[in-house]
Amino acid sequence: MRTVTNYFLVNLAFAEAAMSAFNAVINFVYAVHNEWYFGLAYCRFHNFFPIAAVFASIYSMAAIASDRYMAIIHPLKPRLSSTVTRVAIAVIWMLALLLAFPQYYYSATALLPGRTVCYIDWPEYATVDFKKIYYVCVTLLIYFVPLCIMGCAYTTVGITLWASEIPGDSSEHYKEQLIAKRKVVKMMIVVVCTFAVCWLPYHIYFLLHQFFLDLFEQRYIQQVYLAVMWLAMSSTMYNPIIYYCLNSKFRAGFQQVLCCCAPTVAKEELELKTPHYLQTQVCEGNGRDSFYNIVFMKRVRILNEQICDWSIEKRSSVV
Repeated sequence: MRTVTNYFLVNLAFAEAAMSAFNAVINFVYAVHNEWYFGLAYCRFHNFFPIAAVFASIYSMAAIASDRYMAIIHPLKPRLSSTVTRVAIAVIWMLALLLAFPQYYYSATALLPGRTVCYIDWPEYATVDFKKIYYVCVTLLIYFVPLCIMGCAYTTVGITLWASEIPGDSSEHYKEQLIAKRKVVKMMIVVVCTFAVCWLPYHIYFLLHQFFLDLFEQRYIQQVYLAVMWLAMSSTMYNPIIYYCLNSKFRAGFQQVLCCCAPTVAKEELELKTPHYLQTQVCEGNGRDSFYNIVFMKRVRILNEQICDWSIEKRSSVV
C-alpha cells in the first residue's frame, strides 16, 4: 500500500487533522468571546499553522493529480519512488512553513480595556502595502494556482479515460485496470471539488477585507466570519466520507478496524494482487495484439523483464 498516492493521502490527512485539532476550537472560542486566553506563543502558532497546513493539503492533492496524470497519460515514463515521494513531501512542508512565517513573525498580543487580543502587527511602508500583497499572494498560492494545476491534470485524464470505450478485444486484466483508474480519478476529483467549494468563501472573505473595509463594519459580520470559517474547517471531515463511499479498499479497511473481524468480502477487497500474478496474467494471455494490450505489455516488460522471460522459457520447455 506504500504507493505515491497513499503517501500524499497520508500527508493530506495529517495536515487536515492537525489543523482541526489545533485551530478549529481555538478559532471558535476567540470568535465568540472576542478575547484571547492562550498567550503570545499560541497566538503566533495560531496565526502561523493554518496557512502551512492548507498549503501542505492542497499541494498534496496537486501532487496526486500530477502522479495520476503521469501514470495515465505517460504510462511508459518512470514513476516516483518512495524516497523521492518522501523528499517531495518534505519540500512541500518547507515551502509551507516559509510561506506562513510572516504570520508567525508579526503576530502579537495586546491588552485592551477589559480584554486581550491576538493580532498581526504588519509593518507599514509609505510606498507599498505589505499586508495586502501578502494576502493576495497567499490566496493565489494556496488556492487558485494549485486548483488550476489540478483542473488541467484531471481534465486531461478524464478525457483520456472516459472519451473512448473499452476496446472489445482487451484482456480482462486491462479492463479491471482501466475501471480501477477511473474510480481513483473520480474519487480525487470529488475531493478537490469539495475542498474548492469549502475554501472559496473563506478566501473571498479575506480578499474583500483587504479592498473593501467598509463592508466589515456591518452588524452581522462576525456571524458571517464564523459561518465562513466553519465551512472551511468542515472540509477536513468530508474526505473520510468520500473515501468510504468511493474507495472499496478504504471501506473494507474501515469496516475491519471498526468490527475487528471484517467479513470475507471485505478481506478480499483488501488483498492486493502480487506482481508475479500480474506478470503471469500477461505472459499467459491469448496473444491479442490490440494497441492497448501492446502498451500494457510494454509497461510490464519494462518493470520486470526477468519474470516474463522466465515464464516464456518455462512454457517453451513444456511444449
